[in-house]
Amino acid sequence: MRTTNTYLEAELMQQMLAAHEIPARVVAQGVQAHFGGGTPAAVQVDPRDWWTALLLLSPIDDAEDVKPE
Repeated sequence: MRTTNTYLEAELMQQMLAAHEIPARVVAQGVQAHFGGGTPAAVQVDPRDWWTALLLLSPIDDAEDVKPE
């Protein structure tokens, strides 16, 4: 569903989803690319919860960007 460069960030996303009672798991995407870098990881959710999880993990739109017509 969602990939990130650090395993820690993926675990944070998993905790955010768990707070909203959406089951998720973190899957490692390979080995560490270089020293000091994180291990790439992905967060997986059930297809029924996909849209809700996507909305929860997406960036918040700034009110300044929205202009009334």
